[in-house]
Amino acid sequence: MNQSDKKNLEFIQNAGVSYFLQDSPRNWFENAKNNSKKENFNENDQKLKSINEVIIDIQKHQTPLKNSANKLVMYDGNIDAKVMFVGEAPGREEDEIGVPFVGRAGKLLNKMLAAIKLRRDEVYITNVVNWRPPNNRTPTDEEILEFLPYLQRQIDIVEPDYIFLLGGVAAKAILSTPVGLGKLRGQWHEYKSMYLNKIIYTIASYHPAFLLRSPQYKKASWEDLQMLQKKLNDEK
Repeated sequence: MNQSDKKNLEFIQNAGVSYFLQDSPRNWFENAKNNSKKENFNENDQKLKSINEVIIDIQKHQTPLKNSANKLVMYDGNIDAKVMFVGEAPGREEDEIGVPFVGRAGKLLNKMLAAIKLRRDEVYITNVVNWRPPNNRTPTDEEILEFLPYLQRQIDIVEPDYIFLLGGVAAKAILSTPVGLGKLRGQWHEYKSMYLNKIIYTIASYHPAFLLRSPQYKKASWEDLQMLQKKLNDEK
């Protein structure tokens, strides 16, 4: 190879087209896939960091509920989920373990998810209030407002496409309405955040704990779940 050819070869390599000189073909699709995985990893890493910041802020927040609770109950599931399930507050089992929906109501929720072909690790599960109220009482309006900013931050971080509200407390918090759950369920609502450039479609339904006490409402709950399933199937 003469000096002129060497200079031409160096020019080609420095121009970023040295892959033409490889013996085997370059898999551009694989590289694009790897780059996509890297971007998703970085995004999820940032989401996890942001969620942990919310956890720290809730732990620092001074509330009388901390005095009677054992553990902070934040979330379970996938921080990159399309669907977010929101309950009202931890119960006794959740307070002991530190994970939402792990008691009898949690087992029913798992069955509800399975019925529409969803796994627990595919969705994001949380509550309006993150500390167990004494004797499992319903959170007060003041407590709902007290913890609502933390819930809104979680929504902004996860950026779900759909929110499934479990019970009247969650419906009151997210939909900002005094209208009863019976009139709210069975239809889609729109949740908007000033920090997200999207509409999150939201449906209100019955809490699993309520369904355990009043199984006659399971049919209505199943109808709500099917509405969510149809939305998810239409995306495929």
